[in-house]
Amino acid sequence: MSDPIPSPPPGPAPRSREQRMIPFIVGCALFMQMLDSTVVATALPAMALDFHTTAVHMNITITAYLLATAVFVPISGWAADRFGAQRVFLAAILLFALSSAACAASGTLAQLVAARVAQGAAGAMMVPVGRIILLRRIPKSELVQAMAFLTLPALLGPVIGPPVGGFLVTYASWHWIFLINIPVGILGIALVLHYISRDVPDTRPRLDTPGFLLSGIAMAALMTCLEAAGHGSLGAGALLGLLVLGILCGVLYVRHARHATYPIIDLSLLRTQTFAVSVLGGNLCRFGSGASPFLLAILLQVGFGLSAFSAGLITFTSAAGALLMKLVATPIVHRFGFRRVLMWNALIAASLTGACALFQATTPVWIMVAVLLVGGFFRSLQFTAVNALTYADLDSAQMSRASSFSAMAQQLGISLGVACAAVTLNLSISLRGGIEADRIDVMWGFIVTALCVAASALSFRRLSNRSGSQLRRHKA
Repeated sequence: MSDPIPSPPPGPAPRSREQRMIPFIVGCALFMQMLDSTVVATALPAMALDFHTTAVHMNITITAYLLATAVFVPISGWAADRFGAQRVFLAAILLFALSSAACAASGTLAQLVAARVAQGAAGAMMVPVGRIILLRRIPKSELVQAMAFLTLPALLGPVIGPPVGGFLVTYASWHWIFLINIPVGILGIALVLHYISRDVPDTRPRLDTPGFLLSGIAMAALMTCLEAAGHGSLGAGALLGLLVLGILCGVLYVRHARHATYPIIDLSLLRTQTFAVSVLGGNLCRFGSGASPFLLAILLQVGFGLSAFSAGLITFTSAAGALLMKLVATPIVHRFGFRRVLMWNALIAASLTGACALFQATTPVWIMVAVLLVGGFFRSLQFTAVNALTYADLDSAQMSRASSFSAMAQQLGISLGVACAAVTLNLSISLRGGIEADRIDVMWGFIVTALCVAASALSFRRLSNRSGSQLRRHKA
């Protein structure tokens, strides 16, 4: 039974055409970014042949993208307030499409890396600003349903990326993994111009330049440290230096933010309980979202000897679970409330992540498909609920800062998940004296990831039964 909360006036006001289209338009932008960030990994061997280098060295194209995203995400909220969210969103989609074309046209590795940096900067502005538009123009009573739609691209992108990348590289060329963004970008620009009206900023805040530099250096250093630790590409001294630099700049930023008039990352938002709990608990949940595709790719390809395309098709089944979630997420949250859904669903999602550790080469494909299907459903339900709760107790003036803060935290959470899984793999390989990853190593990766996801339930336990009540609809 849901808590007795006074019901709002019956009959919600009909949504305008703009309100109906905004979740779809922002979802397309998010899908384009998530697909691009995952599809490149499949094409690295083919790209390495064209650029006369190794696939390991080509990983710099992924690192450059992630670093640019991490550095420029905090500035997205300020840009939306300074120039208008619709204008910044439009410019970000245009830059993303143009930089994708530049990636496909690159003749040297240096040109490709530069284009990927531009892509990352565009993606860092595109998704958070699109979310700002959604938060400002969608009524809070409709926010859970809108977030259910917006959660799908975030889950589908990493899952669809491997099979799409494998297909394009196998039957066309690696250039097409970037060229497919161009028609999607053109469609996005047309939809924004037609359906989203321009907003005029009430105030034009100045850029917090010291805060931007400190936060950018901190994020770049920590992200590089995490990536290198996972792949073992840097020595212990270099890793320690990056870690110290990142922590030092982070501490200096915290001191700076206390006195800044308009800090680039507004730490005062953490005083709102629902926002703080959603950021901490949601990031622990995202460990599974970041680590699972990475671990499954190694398990199915290296452990079981499947091709990249076949492994991608099996992994793709979790997307079907995410699609099923879209039909029932809103009624579930409205019926049971955020606290109960997030607490118990975190434990269910953790159990299904841990179940992947039991996969063996003799495990029937239908069992793996069933586990991934159900896991995709509950993982998607978790993100739908936590994404809506993040903004439950914030007013319109705080939405831009909250969106950039949340986007930065999400990026860090996914990266931490991948890094945690990679470090666990390397540690397991070293302890057993192996050279390459085996099934037992991947098993420990899934177990550690599942424990991190389960730990998020402790954060959600801090919520009250009435948390997010204004986002829920109740019958009289």
